[in-house]
Amino acid sequence: MSADAEGLPDLKPPGAGEAPEQRRILTVLVLSQILSGAGLAAGITVGALLAEEMLGSTGMAGVPSALFTAGAALGAVGIGQVCRRHGRRPGLALGYAVGSLGSLGVVVAAAVGSVPLLFLTLLVYGAGTATNLMARYAGADRASPERRGRAVSTVLFATTLGAVVGPNLVTATGEFAHVWGIPRLAGPFLLATVAFGAAAVVLACFLRPDPLPPVRPSSDAASSPTATVPGTDPDGGTAATGAPKVSPDLPATRAQRRGVATGTTVMVIGQLVMIAVMTMTPVHMRAHGHDTQAAGLVIALHVGAMFLPSPLTGLLVDRIGRLWMAAASGLTLLVAGVLAALAPAHSLPALATALMLLGLGWNFGLISGTAIVTDALPPARRASAQGLVDVGLAIAGAAAGLSSGAAVALGGYPTLAWTGGILALATVPVLALAARTADPGGRTPEPAGQP
Repeated sequence: MSADAEGLPDLKPPGAGEAPEQRRILTVLVLSQILSGAGLAAGITVGALLAEEMLGSTGMAGVPSALFTAGAALGAVGIGQVCRRHGRRPGLALGYAVGSLGSLGVVVAAAVGSVPLLFLTLLVYGAGTATNLMARYAGADRASPERRGRAVSTVLFATTLGAVVGPNLVTATGEFAHVWGIPRLAGPFLLATVAFGAAAVVLACFLRPDPLPPVRPSSDAASSPTATVPGTDPDGGTAATGAPKVSPDLPATRAQRRGVATGTTVMVIGQLVMIAVMTMTPVHMRAHGHDTQAAGLVIALHVGAMFLPSPLTGLLVDRIGRLWMAAASGLTLLVAGVLAALAPAHSLPALATALMLLGLGWNFGLISGTAIVTDALPPARRASAQGLVDVGLAIAGAAAGLSSGAAVALGGYPTLAWTGGILALATVPVLALAARTADPGGRTPEPAGQP
């Protein structure tokens, strides 16, 4: 009897049960995510501190987070369209290349003291953060439905090394920047310039075969629910009657739309809560006597919790169900918000624990939500629809970042943390509704054309 049949954990490494091309794809994605993780860490570690230093206002400290998440929204749209028309490889490589250019622009803005240039280049930097998240879809493209959660988690886990090391290099990169006459807080963006650029080169050269080849008119037709019905066109419109066509960028059926809406809601709520609390934690810590290195340590632990548990999370998503793990996300974020609100401002361990739980709750929501969305979409509709989903994530992050500084200025950090924890409970009614149409494994019904 196999281990699976006995109900024991599957101890094979992620990708071991997949085709050779899937294992190669995951290997290349892992390498690129390790590199890009350091770039991802720059904005969340020192972005708010750099803005506070340049603007002289705590109330504006959330602006960088809002800007690079708004840039991520724009990037997600563009990357999704490039992936749909040309494949994942050129789309992801281009996204990282643009992110590298934006990181370099932030360094230049800090060096010359230009706030307008800082804001503009943070928008461009957002393309790199968007690409880092969108790479998880590439891991799932060729994965079997039974291993999709683990494929997503493998890509996210790979981000851990760079994302955890990056915040701990705040002091070292700051000193390097200072030697060149650049403000110390711009140092991590120098690292991001190199990290995003290296990830772009790795993907452009080695991500073969493409996880999601370009969509051709014939594949659109093959994946359309109406493609086999006489008198219909490839986009789902009825040729004889002139009925409205279904955009290839959007889910075509009610089941697909329901699955995408459920997964998106889970991810958006997690993004809102995580970005809002995380953005203002370094500012809160520095206001109560902690130095930049201490804030970097807390953010490193937080980022580690965002990505390090991914293999276990992916296994649980595949084994106990998407919806159960999505519910666990909401509860974990609630606990994180309560603990952050009640933690003494001088207590580094308490704040670190709250931020680790915040990252863990986000991890649960992102992996389960991604699996729900991918389950609901046939291959020909994935890239564009997933890009639109990540636009929602980026807009949520931008709103959270923009409002977090004002919320702390008006009501204090504990009020912000309480609000975030309570907001996380909004996942409960959404998941309760989705559970009525899910199978016992927590999946929405597989659409036609699903691999």
